[in-house]
This record gives sequence, structure tokens and C-alpha cells, in this order.
Amino acid sequence: MISNVKRTFFIFFITLALVITSGCGENGPKKIKIGFLVSNPEQTWFQNEWKYAQECADKYGFDLVKIGATDGGKVLSAIDNLAAQGAQGFVICPIDVRLGPAVVARANSYKMKVFTVDDRFIDSDGNFLDVPYMGISASKIGRSVGFALYEELTRRGWDMENTGLLVVTFDELDTAFNRTEGAISALTESGFPANNVFRAPQKHTDVPSAFDAADIMLTRQPAIKRWLACAINDEGVLGAVRALENRGFDAETVIGIGIGGGVSKSEFEKDEPTGFFATCLLNPYRHGYETAELLFKWIRDGVEPPKETHTEGTIITRESRDRIMKELRLAD
Repeated sequence: MISNVKRTFFIFFITLALVITSGCGENGPKKIKIGFLVSNPEQTWFQNEWKYAQECADKYGFDLVKIGATDGGKVLSAIDNLAAQGAQGFVICPIDVRLGPAVVARANSYKMKVFTVDDRFIDSDGNFLDVPYMGISASKIGRSVGFALYEELTRRGWDMENTGLLVVTFDELDTAFNRTEGAISALTESGFPANNVFRAPQKHTDVPSAFDAADIMLTRQPAIKRWLACAINDEGVLGAVRALENRGFDAETVIGIGIGGGVSKSEFEKDEPTGFFATCLLNPYRHGYETAELLFKWIRDGVEPPKETHTEGTIITRESRDRIMKELRLAD
């Protein structure tokens, strides 16, 4: 009798051990893995998005795969690569918003979830795809830049008839177009002459491309005595400022306001002020941490993220940068 009881308990514990072991093995729940694809991994903005997404991964214990996908082919290859690694979804900043249908189709074929950040996918008719998205309020941010430019030129007492607005543009992206057009509209609504607005289209969204675009435009406008400068990002304004410096303009004759905040630190820390007067600081914490968190909870809990989330920016100068960065948890 005792022997049978012992045998029963022995079989019970062996069975329990096998169940626990199998649950931890191949048949157990897989660790969640997500990708985070950015279009320009060299830019500070995207590096910060990765940084805060990694903070989220460390908190929740999921694996984060960071990929720089700089053209359409690399985007699709990256999705294949993520699928091979067992990823269940990815956050993506599109290199080309028109790739949306192809990206979503490829993701669906692997049963992967997609969350777009910064820019939105569109279909062949130019309509936004039904994919969760977090981006900036592009027009509002652009307008805040325009109003800040007008406020500073007014404070300096500049004659608007002899002041030009140099706008480094990149109209291929909807959000980029809305930023620069928002800045232009805010300025002209405030009384800045529309005839003194000069657009300089750039081929890429980096400093060298902005410098080249600005330099070409400046050659055509030798009579302008003072310049305002804006662009889709900090890099665009920095390129414009460097082109203006090459022609003898300085902090007394240039007011440049960027968007992003990524390159402002090094510019603001220079001993002498430059024409890079301010920037509209965007918050990469939200775009990195929150998108990763929303995607993770979508995968783990089945809670679908909001279809649209919009963030706004804050104008900072060399005097206010450190204080505001701390307030926004972007610096110690």
C-alpha cells in the first residue's frame, strides 16, 4: 500500500517536471522581439529614438533589433531579416512613404505588426494607410518656427524689406512640406513680405545638401542684407547658416531656427553665437520609448495603439536649452 502511494507521488512529480520543462522549451512562450527601422541612422534624432526604444526594451524585457533601412530594397530585406529572427512586429520611420503598401503586405505575410513613426505611409492615391502612427504636428511646429523668427526680427528692429527668408525645403515628405510651409505662412500672416521668401530645394535631408541648396539660392539674391533661415530640421538650417557665413553673414545678420534639437547642443556651446539662433525641440523620448511600448503591448496584450498620435515642439535658444532639456527628461 505504502509502495503504491510512493509510486503514485513519484509519477506525479515526474509528470509535473516534464510539463514545466516543456513549457520552458521550444513549445513555451517565445520572448517578444521587435524591430526599429530608421531612415537615416547617422542623424542624432534617430539615434535618440533608438536610445529611448532600448530603454523601453530594458524595462519590459523584450528584444529590440535596431536597423538602418536607407532605401526601399533595404527596408524589405530588413523585414525579411526580422521575420527570420522571429520578430513579431516593428516600428518604422519610412525612407519613402510610398513604400507603404509593399511594407504592409510584406509584414502581413509574416503576421508581423507595423507601427509607423515620424512619417505616414500612403497608398497609390496619396491616402494615408490604416496603420498606427506617431508623428509631430508638422504644421503647428512649422508655424511656431515662423512666429519665433518674426518675434526675433521684430525685437532686433530689422527692416523687413531688406530681409530675406531662406527656406531649405524637402517637399517629397508630407511632414517636411508642412513644416516649411507652416513657417512661411506664420511669417507672411505676421506681415513679412511674401516676395522676400526664397525656397532652396535640397536633394537629401543633411547638412551638405542644405549647404549646396542654400549656396545656389544665395547667388541669385545678392541684394538681401539680412537673412532669416528655416528648414525641415536642424541640419537644413545649419547648412544654410554655413553657406551664409561663407558670404560674410554672422549672428548679427542671420536668424536661423531649426527643428529637432539634435545638433543644437554643439552649436549653442560654441564660445561665440552663430546664426543658428534657436531650434524647435522635438521629443525623441516619445517617438522612441512610447512607440516601442505601444507596439510591445499590442503584441503581448492585443491592445491596438491609437491610429494617430501627434507630438509638438518647444522653441529653445542657447540660454534656455539646458533647463528645458532637463524638464523634458532629455538630459540629466
